[in-house]
Amino acid sequence: MDEFDVLIVGAGPAGSFAAERLARAGVRVALFDGRPPGEPKACGGGVTSKALKAWPHLLEAVGRTIDELDMYSPSGKHLHLKLEEPFAVYSRIAFDSFLRNRAADAGAEVCADKVSARACKRTTEGWIVRAQNGGEFFAKFLVGADGANSAVAKQLAGPLPPAEMEVAFGYRAPLPGSGAAPTVVAFLPDWVGYAWAFPRIDHVSFGIATTQDAFDHEKLDELLWVFMESYYEVKRDGSLRPRMKLWKPKPDGKRDHNLRQTAERYAARIPGLAPRTWDTRKACGEGWALLGDAAGFADPVTGEGIYYAIRSAELFADAYLAGEPLSYEQRWREDFGAELKRASQMRRLFYGNFWGAPFTDRMIEFARGHRGIRKVLGKLVAGDQGYTDLKKKLARSALKPL
Repeated sequence: MDEFDVLIVGAGPAGSFAAERLARAGVRVALFDGRPPGEPKACGGGVTSKALKAWPHLLEAVGRTIDELDMYSPSGKHLHLKLEEPFAVYSRIAFDSFLRNRAADAGAEVCADKVSARACKRTTEGWIVRAQNGGEFFAKFLVGADGANSAVAKQLAGPLPPAEMEVAFGYRAPLPGSGAAPTVVAFLPDWVGYAWAFPRIDHVSFGIATTQDAFDHEKLDELLWVFMESYYEVKRDGSLRPRMKLWKPKPDGKRDHNLRQTAERYAARIPGLAPRTWDTRKACGEGWALLGDAAGFADPVTGEGIYYAIRSAELFADAYLAGEPLSYEQRWREDFGAELKRASQMRRLFYGNFWGAPFTDRMIEFARGHRGIRKVLGKLVAGDQGYTDLKKKLARSALKPL
């Protein structure tokens, strides 16, 4: 049996970052990556400017930086944002491999084996993990970083109800032939959530994120195809950025068969915890901890989770290296817990009505005519503006000159 200090199940951003941080400090770490080689996580791949500023080395991964964004309201109102702080879009194969390789270079042992919850057994001295290839590993500490469907989290913290899960699905499709590939976020009509088009180095990631209880695959899939076909139909000439004709199928009912043949489908679940759950759900205990999506750390409004994955890994590693791993609970709550709880409180309001129209419609309408509100919205998109003081910032901006 191979013996380690810490066993980390899941080699996404959270697991790999924690493994690197611990290994560089001399901790013996085994990192289990259960995904088949070359299989990416279903994710838009956006990394906020907040994350890039906190960990500049993330820019060393192969990706694309974004400093302009086209945003659409549910009724089709268009807003073009020039971001003061760019964010990045990565292929998750490239991004996750970059972080996993850093962990290996730091001294962590990366095991290409899948681990189930039944394979994690607690003993009086620690944990025994049995990999699918038959290998056995022992450590006194177990970390679950295996995503929203975390088998480790279900065993240690209990399963989340379907109402506290969100769904993201979409397609990876070719870059437009014109070479111009804008980044687009469009809030859905009559649905909670939004659609996106994120251009990467060699393709465009299209997707929709919505709540589990609002999910209707057939209708949303058709809505996404209308969005995708509109994206490719827009003619772009230099700096000219005409509006997409959103949510309106072609009158003749024709479909872009070439696009349907080349697009590759993906789907995933994302945690979207309710406000009350943030007060009760634990992310660590005696001899164990949960990171990233496995702990429920994702923005309930947008579904963004990469920043919180890496930050939770950093906070856990700091707590473990300080000899007080149980302090991780207090550290994440004081660092970003209130922000995520506030986001869950705002989700219904964010996708609800305001002055007789969807709030997202009003928000984009006001931003089109007011530079201050547009600036706050740009910071929100980039991850630099939180929810706890969003209302105050919008109100202050509205009082400033147009």
